[in-house]
Amino acid sequence: MSHVITIHSDLSKGKINRNIYGHFSEHLGRCIYEGIWVGEDSPIPNTEGIRNDVLEALKQLNIPVLRWPGGCFADEYHWKDGVGPSENRKQMVNTHWGGVVENNHFGTHEFLRLCELLDCEPYISGNVGSGTVQEMSEWVEYMTFDGVSPMAAWRQENGREKPWNVKYFGVGNENWGCGGNMRPEYYADLYRRYQTYVRNYGDNKIYKIACGPNVDDYRWMETVMREAHPFMDAISLHYYTVPGEFWTSKGAATGFSEQEWFTTMKKALHMDELITRHSAIMDQYDPNKRIGLIVDEWGTWFDVEPGTNPGFLYQQNTIRDALVAGLTLNIFHEHNDRVVMANIAQIVNVLQSVILTEGEKMLLTPTYHVFDMYKVHQDAERLATHYSGTDYEMDGEKIPQVSVTASKDQAGKIHVSLCNVSHTEQSDVTIQLRGLNGLVSKIVGQQLASDSLDAHNTFESPDVLKPTPFETFELQGDVLYAKLPPMSVTVLEITAE
Repeated sequence: MSHVITIHSDLSKGKINRNIYGHFSEHLGRCIYEGIWVGEDSPIPNTEGIRNDVLEALKQLNIPVLRWPGGCFADEYHWKDGVGPSENRKQMVNTHWGGVVENNHFGTHEFLRLCELLDCEPYISGNVGSGTVQEMSEWVEYMTFDGVSPMAAWRQENGREKPWNVKYFGVGNENWGCGGNMRPEYYADLYRRYQTYVRNYGDNKIYKIACGPNVDDYRWMETVMREAHPFMDAISLHYYTVPGEFWTSKGAATGFSEQEWFTTMKKALHMDELITRHSAIMDQYDPNKRIGLIVDEWGTWFDVEPGTNPGFLYQQNTIRDALVAGLTLNIFHEHNDRVVMANIAQIVNVLQSVILTEGEKMLLTPTYHVFDMYKVHQDAERLATHYSGTDYEMDGEKIPQVSVTASKDQAGKIHVSLCNVSHTEQSDVTIQLRGLNGLVSKIVGQQLASDSLDAHNTFESPDVLKPTPFETFELQGDVLYAKLPPMSVTVLEITAE
């Protein structure tokens, strides 16, 4: 089928914030314990308790920012239980996620060490739901104050002389739900109060993030923006791609039907409408776009893998997840005037993970490979693009068959990312390259594609799906003709001289 894309290489639409490629790690299932943290006495090779194989794989992605400790866990987390000698730390029951015992061995010091090892920014979610203003204030002081104070002294006793740089701080999480079942008016007032005591110490300047809406709760966005916008730097949005009914049957992660494939693609594209409509509300109170929109929970959510703890949210990851990742990142790019950060849920062993582990084994998921292919867009200039083409149709519904985004990096290289969402049709794409500074001298491509709807990697066969060189293209002058197979994510690098 015919698709025409025009890329204006001389027309920048602003920077794609690298933080769009952020991740999220919650004390949920096997994300932290086993997935990231094994402890220093583990037979699994580790650095200060953090497993080396996962660490090296995550370094490869150039992760810009990592959110912690939740999620719903954030609003029942009391940070003081997670510092000091590990043998003295309080145990607690993780009431939201499986009712398991949390030993608090992975706390503030361990998380901030992980961020140092990954060379990424920490994004801390503070406890509004069950915590006090004093508790939140003292956490910020503990982490960032470089002077004489009770919290700074306690941090030093616990082995950290100098404070950390902590830029991103969320004042509560999902306070409309598991974070307190609050009304937006009530939360807006609480936000104003709590954020007052999230202080800047020394050179550490905190970027304050308010709890925004769930999916299409436009009243929540309108109320919190109206009542609290002068006191925030950003506001969050949560949206998960669920092909079935959220509270009953979400659908299986593997072995799903063609109809479920189509529904998943359609629902992933709904992110565009959500961002557009929430941004319009933000524009009323913040026309200069000072306040960022942070989609700090997104991704696919399916029924758990059979035989696993239902509270652990462990699911397989297929080529379908790869397409959802590509589509969603493309949408974030197109809204780069508002979307300043996003955090896929979650980083290891939970929901749409980039990594799965089982004991000492580890595998990279199709979603991991999309993040690896797409990292070239981090901090690049988004280029104006125009797309026209045939639709992908099923049972009277239709969506665009191809999704595209393009950017130019600091070296002048152009990167074009293309998703063909059809499960049956090849896409014959004509790409017109306008405004090039010179002639195209080199094109290289990478592609993730599959012949099977639910192709995925297993611990026995971890490389079923991985990127391969993409070569089914032809250049004629400044026009590129490419053939994209069904169910594929492709990234092209174009050099002009």
